[in-house]
Amino acid sequence: MKATANGGQRERLVIVGNGMVGHHLVEQLIERGALARFELRVFGEERQRAYDRVHLSEYFAGSNAEALAMCEPEFYGQHGVHLHLHEAVLEIDRTLGEVVTAQGRYGYDRLILATGSYPFVPPIEGSTGTACLVYRTLDDLDDIRASAAGARRGVVVGGGLLGLEAANALKSLGLEAHVVEFAPRLMPVQLDHDGGAALRAQIEALGVGVHLSRATQSIDPGEEYRHRMNFDGGEYLETDLIVFSAGIRPRDALGRACELEIAPRGGVVIDGNCRSSDPRIFAIGECASWNGSVFGLVAPGYSMARNLAALLVGEASAEFTGADMSTKLKLLGVDVGSIGDAHGATPGARSYRYIDEANASYRRLVVDASGKRVIGAVLVGDNSYYDTLLQYVQNGIALPQDPAALILPQSGGAPTLGADALPDSATICSCHNVSKGAICAAIDSGCADLAAVKGCTKAASGCGGCAALLKQVFEHELTARGVTVDKSLCEHFAYTRQELYALVRVEGIRTFNELLERHGKGHVGCDICKPTVGSILASCWNQPIMDPSLVPLQDTNDTFMANMQKNGTYSVVPRIPGGEITPDKLIVIGQVAKKYDLYTKITGGQRIDLFGAQLHDLPLIWGELIEAGFETGHAYGKSTRTVKSCVGSTWCRYGVQDSVAMALRIEDRYKGLRSPHKLKFAVSGCTRECAEAQSKDIGVIATDKGWNLYVCGNGGMRPRHAELFATDLDDDTLIRLIDRVLMFYIRTADKLQRTSVWREGLDGGLDYLKAVILDDSLGLAEELEAQMQHVVDRYECEWANALKDPEKLKRFRTFVNDQRPDPDVHFVREREQRRPATPLELIPTVEELV
Repeated sequence: MKATANGGQRERLVIVGNGMVGHHLVEQLIERGALARFELRVFGEERQRAYDRVHLSEYFAGSNAEALAMCEPEFYGQHGVHLHLHEAVLEIDRTLGEVVTAQGRYGYDRLILATGSYPFVPPIEGSTGTACLVYRTLDDLDDIRASAAGARRGVVVGGGLLGLEAANALKSLGLEAHVVEFAPRLMPVQLDHDGGAALRAQIEALGVGVHLSRATQSIDPGEEYRHRMNFDGGEYLETDLIVFSAGIRPRDALGRACELEIAPRGGVVIDGNCRSSDPRIFAIGECASWNGSVFGLVAPGYSMARNLAALLVGEASAEFTGADMSTKLKLLGVDVGSIGDAHGATPGARSYRYIDEANASYRRLVVDASGKRVIGAVLVGDNSYYDTLLQYVQNGIALPQDPAALILPQSGGAPTLGADALPDSATICSCHNVSKGAICAAIDSGCADLAAVKGCTKAASGCGGCAALLKQVFEHELTARGVTVDKSLCEHFAYTRQELYALVRVEGIRTFNELLERHGKGHVGCDICKPTVGSILASCWNQPIMDPSLVPLQDTNDTFMANMQKNGTYSVVPRIPGGEITPDKLIVIGQVAKKYDLYTKITGGQRIDLFGAQLHDLPLIWGELIEAGFETGHAYGKSTRTVKSCVGSTWCRYGVQDSVAMALRIEDRYKGLRSPHKLKFAVSGCTRECAEAQSKDIGVIATDKGWNLYVCGNGGMRPRHAELFATDLDDDTLIRLIDRVLMFYIRTADKLQRTSVWREGLDGGLDYLKAVILDDSLGLAEELEAQMQHVVDRYECEWANALKDPEKLKRFRTFVNDQRPDPDVHFVREREQRRPATPLELIPTVEELV
């Protein structure tokens, strides 16, 4: 006990484990005011504070540890919580009531184990040392990244959830990826035979090798690669690195050592209050075993944490009685969903199945013996059915007259269950146990927008899988309360971006003032509508953005056709189509950079950025670059940025098509295309995917028969894999389909909406987009192609246009009436260009070496 400021005694509460579940418990305790009665101490053995393991793969896509953190650095200290990072608990002394670490002993009155689980590595001869990698923590991912240096092929042992995530990580590192699974299908726990077959087809189409019913007997040194995996039956597979993801085991070593009751299959045995066999010790999450079961998803752990927090502060709470293990996720860009009794194991259960072998899509609906209730479902290839089916299962909603209609293709996309059909008890967010009733209560308490509802209830702040359903419920409830759901762009236009685009296109409107006069209100517009309308006008008519009528619509970067940097200088990015450049042009870039003292950097999009240009120098720099044959790279605009490519069949022994030629054709066609958000492309010459096409808005991968087209992927803060859209296309068909996809996106997307978010919001999902683009279900194909051709035909390099017009060049003066720079402004370089570690004068010449 510890005395409090008011003379009372605070109990010493210790939490061992600072993972997602342990952190959620801390949040729940703080929210319930528990720190008034507890002195809280948290131990985490990792260097990083709690981070989001659900999105661990984003670490390879560019996120850092801080981006994955579940709280701000000062969170624990602000609330008076003692956080011990990189300090593992080595022992529990139940007699003295202490936990022991390498740094000391700490007393407790109550102790909570939230130690999670560890990856299971099968006892395979040769699986130790450098051949043994696992996929669990940030440190594990760093080890994988280091082992991938210089590697060509990687293998994941285990075809479950984490195994496929690990395979995706290997692909993102540029390796040829393979998955080895002991069971006869992928994801054997979640999927049935047909679902596993559909998933395998989709995974293999992405260039990942799948080896089922393989038991690895031993690992030896390889001949062509670092290691050889020897399978039962004499087969083998050579690889440079091996990642084991063959399941998890509860981390119950502390409980075993202090003689807590342990379940036969592992895990600290707990009751409905998460209490162990020692009344003072509790366990939550994957280290706990309830009724003989260990729960390997985050939502059950969160549920345990909430129940335990309520118990500790004396609130009435229901006991933990198990958890829904339904899950919806995207593996290597492939939708997978499993709900309830997915295998139909319930006596008398019957199933409806929809199988589309052409598109490797599969849906299964499991109903009970009475045929009146949905008890399970399996989805592969399209999760747009998931939210509706989950609500049928969780709330016992009566089936329609034809239950098969719930999984069969619909002309308007997947069937939806109206928000009015959901009871208040319906769970909307499983991660945080947020019901429809809680959302309604938040609205009634004054939450007037979706962000406020999320902040109040935490709905959609976990895995994010419920975001679409949350939005549907929110808008329905506002409407039911007589509140009009306002989708106006801003106070000046009572239209959405999509509606404004239609008005501009149909009425041939060419200026902002004309649009404002006809369909808006006010006189000048605002920072929301002006750049949005500017983008629409550019997408439709492709007039130079420096024209007098368009200049006021542009933001800072577009105004000066350069990205402003944090020190007030600008960057210059010439277009280098497909990454292909001549020696002469390389020399010009070097000469320009040296002349104007610019910092140079090669980007991930295969271009060279020149940083540090002052405003008055921009026309001079571009004058020299354009004279050398360069064009603007549009790095400043919401437009086509880059088309990345590998060297393809011209040079590479694996290439099956000329990826450089296709990249050049694509970039030449879409350069200057303005859109709701920036666009990035890539073309890979084979399925080894060196150009990383599956992380782009438009990705193209060569096959022996032509090109596979992937759409609506992106990297950045919210990475999303592109989806396979069409296969084995010839050159012209590929371009036509890209025309249609891009122009349909430009017509229908919201302002500043990436293609990935646009795609996720389409009613009917990918099937709907395929129907519009491939089958021309809306009769728009020719119109979309014609509109794209109009934009292509009107292309003009914006900098070349500006350099020819003295009036436009006046914008690049520091002073209106003087071309000289401001004499009082001095730029100081924050960091020097990196130099060779060895002084040049110490490097021997060729003659000296000879």
